[in-house]
Amino acid sequence: MKQQTAQTKTKRGTPDFQLLILTLLLVGFGLVMVFSSSSSIAIANKSFNNDALFFTKKQLMWAVIGLVGMFFAMNIRFNKYKKLYAPFFLLTTVLLLIVLVAGKKVNGARSWIEIIGFSVQPAEFAKIAIILYLAALITKKGERFRDLKTGYIPVLVIVGFIAGLIMLQPDFGTCFILVATCGLVIYAGGASMKHIMGSILLVVLGGALALGANALFSSMSSPDDSSTVSVNEVKQNYKMGRIQAFLDPLSDPTDGSLNLYRSLVAIGDGGITGSGIGQGTMKLHYLPNAYNDFIFSVIGEELGFVGTALFLLVYLYFIWRGIIVSLRCPDPFGTLVGIGIMGLIAIQAFINIGGVTQTIPVTGVTLPFISYGGTSLFVMMVAMGILLSISRTNNLDVIKEEKTKSVTVQTQTRTSPALRSRESIRRIR
Repeated sequence: MKQQTAQTKTKRGTPDFQLLILTLLLVGFGLVMVFSSSSSIAIANKSFNNDALFFTKKQLMWAVIGLVGMFFAMNIRFNKYKKLYAPFFLLTTVLLLIVLVAGKKVNGARSWIEIIGFSVQPAEFAKIAIILYLAALITKKGERFRDLKTGYIPVLVIVGFIAGLIMLQPDFGTCFILVATCGLVIYAGGASMKHIMGSILLVVLGGALALGANALFSSMSSPDDSSTVSVNEVKQNYKMGRIQAFLDPLSDPTDGSLNLYRSLVAIGDGGITGSGIGQGTMKLHYLPNAYNDFIFSVIGEELGFVGTALFLLVYLYFIWRGIIVSLRCPDPFGTLVGIGIMGLIAIQAFINIGGVTQTIPVTGVTLPFISYGGTSLFVMMVAMGILLSISRTNNLDVIKEEKTKSVTVQTQTRTSPALRSRESIRRIR
């Protein structure tokens, strides 16, 4: 009876506690930084009810919802996602189509829809849906995946379709993250490098043609249609402004490069030890979206080089730990899903941090687990729940191996008097 109870308890395996604790630490740190970067703005604005905790309370609500989602996803056996990916992918595709028609426009992109009183961003769900879809499709195809016509092209069509829906919003940053993550999963799935390089060349060529066609269309617009011309000019200036800011943030610190200029000033003001949490000044109506896109700049100003370096080390260890858990999975599906999830987090973090530090042009994406953004936080936590489910299977295999070794040793001890004699002699000595 006791043996049956023990088997039942170890049937599921335990999650990777390092990964679980690191996830909770990052979420908790994110809540602290959201409060620090948004309280002064919220308390001075009637739109936010003059409530210093306006953004923090919303982020905390999503963190609790995400925590429930993470533990729910963690308790589903990861191999069941091979069946769940299809309805989830279909639902996400429908939401991406709906948002193009009835979506709410924010910062020039129609990316949001209202669901049961909550504003959600379907493109965030698409990141996880496409990872699950690709992992299931690649493992199902097996060696056929290396074939161009029957394996590689069908996968590429799916990725292109989802990326196209996101570009129509338009949301270039999310689209780039999704495509880069898919490329990582496809590479890890064993695709031919010849096919991958060909795809990259096609994407670059397609992007160049699209930009050229857009510029040509803008120049051929009728001068009588002043409204159309002004819209095109605004879009063109907005894109060129970000590129110009990246190339030279000091070129015009009062116009296109203002955001990046102030971001660099904030990080520079942090010095070695920083001004202290809550003591930064650039967030006081100087740095736009301080609690969202530019939250890393606030971290740099308030925690300084030492605090920022420690934060990045924790972040890097978190990603490394997730990759290790993924590679230990005996099922190729679990490995690809884990690599996709950690690749998504790493790529998005690099784009966010790279943008605010002038490493790459600013694209306006959140820093995973840290920036304000309910849908992003929820999706990332659910994704970690899936990865923790994979880790439970890994730990179950370890338990089984240990039990097998234990049974073998016990059998050898019972059937080998010589071995028992040696052990007795060693103990006496």
